[in-house]
Amino acid sequence: MPTSPHLRDKLSQLAHKPGVYLMKDRFGTVIYIGKARDLRRRVNQYFHPSRRRAWEPKLAALIEAIHDFDTHHVRNDADAMILEGRLIKEFKPRYNVLLRDDKRFLLLKINLKDPIPRFTLTRIKQNDDCRYFGPFVSSGAIRRTLTGLRKKFNLRGCRPLTPGEQDYKHCLYAHIKCCTAPCIGNVTREAYILQVEAACDFLSGQSGEMEAELEKEMKKAAEQLDFEKAATLRDTLEDLRNSTKKRGQYHRLPQQLPIAADPDRDLHELAEALQLPRTPNRIEGFDISNISGTFAVAAMVSFRNGRPDRNGYRRFKIKSVVGQDDFACMAETIQRRYARLLKESGADRPAPLPELIVIDGGKGQLNAARQELTRLNLQDVSIIGLAKQFEEIYLPDRSLPLKLDLNSGALKLLQRVRDESHRFANTYNARLRMKKISESLLDEFPGIGQTRKTALLRHFRSIRTIRLASPEEIAQVPGFGAKTAERLKTFLAARSPGAAN
Repeated sequence: MPTSPHLRDKLSQLAHKPGVYLMKDRFGTVIYIGKARDLRRRVNQYFHPSRRRAWEPKLAALIEAIHDFDTHHVRNDADAMILEGRLIKEFKPRYNVLLRDDKRFLLLKINLKDPIPRFTLTRIKQNDDCRYFGPFVSSGAIRRTLTGLRKKFNLRGCRPLTPGEQDYKHCLYAHIKCCTAPCIGNVTREAYILQVEAACDFLSGQSGEMEAELEKEMKKAAEQLDFEKAATLRDTLEDLRNSTKKRGQYHRLPQQLPIAADPDRDLHELAEALQLPRTPNRIEGFDISNISGTFAVAAMVSFRNGRPDRNGYRRFKIKSVVGQDDFACMAETIQRRYARLLKESGADRPAPLPELIVIDGGKGQLNAARQELTRLNLQDVSIIGLAKQFEEIYLPDRSLPLKLDLNSGALKLLQRVRDESHRFANTYNARLRMKKISESLLDEFPGIGQTRKTALLRHFRSIRTIRLASPEEIAQVPGFGAKTAERLKTFLAARSPGAAN
């Protein structure tokens, strides 16, 4: 495969830095995401002529499909792994097979409002009053660090939320003096909270004192020829440094990471092709998703300056349409979206209308959407429909569809808007279906009732989170006692996806 001048130019500008790279096809769709300690060396390997004979069929197909790529620099390899995982889950590239599941990196969690706080491991960060540390790339390193943390600060590791004397009789941690045992009054809660806060400071990166102490012990053991102990201390020190190293936080796709090779050029091409009155710096795309008329939803995506603006994305549950009627669903969605914008606007704050609306569909969906805009007196807003089968563009006042060159930047931009709205709508539909299926599992639990079921889901948000919760945490939900919580845990464990039939 000859490398195009555009790719050769981008390859020559790559830096010898860690980061992630996104390979894209000619439509601008991300088809593969990878990470590298050295982006320049790694990405260049894909286009090295001497390696072609050793390509596997899958790799050969990937490289043949590459039309462009984007890169994003990070501070270190661990940050690259975290960002790679987030991007794979967001874009779901067809050539990635690893990290496509819903596995999340481990977090450390503690609730300082608990009677006797304790550190626990979790993979889900909830919107609660707890403190979270992480994410941690190496689960083994953070587990071993947590064990050392408990020994260093004499913290509890037992499971009961509020342990008492009955629990203390069987508590190994107190007997071997690893815990100050606030549960029986050995120290006051206030004194124990100071221990916990010191551990939190340590996890926040203030671990220099402990690192120096471990390094001193390691060197002392090596001088005494106790190499086994020195090796153990070396591993502990490495785990500690890996766990407390500051990480970059990538909750969303970095805004500086471009999705198109030249978004500004694509926007100007689009304005000329559609003969728009001005450049469509803000584009909103709509799509409908349903299965035989059930779980009918709509999605709206927003693009600013040719790039996805995820803060502007919106989801809609269809309310007024019965059965499978995509035209009526589209009409309802358009009406709700722009009626609300007009309602929230005023004389001093005009409605933030887009320069272009893109409907996923043909003439029927376009006409349904346009009628609603006319009713709202928004007939001057530019709107088109993009039919997927032949990539035909339907315009309101034109009987025949417009066909653009498949390699044109204008068409690729429209395809990105259409494909993103399609992905967003299907994801929302699938989430609602899975939520309904999982919530119906609670109906099989004897004697739960609608009130307790609602309280449980309001507290934990999903069945998956309930499965991860301890019986003590479930018992905090109104209507649940310790015995009922234990029975619910057993019930859900027996019906988990990995449980034996």
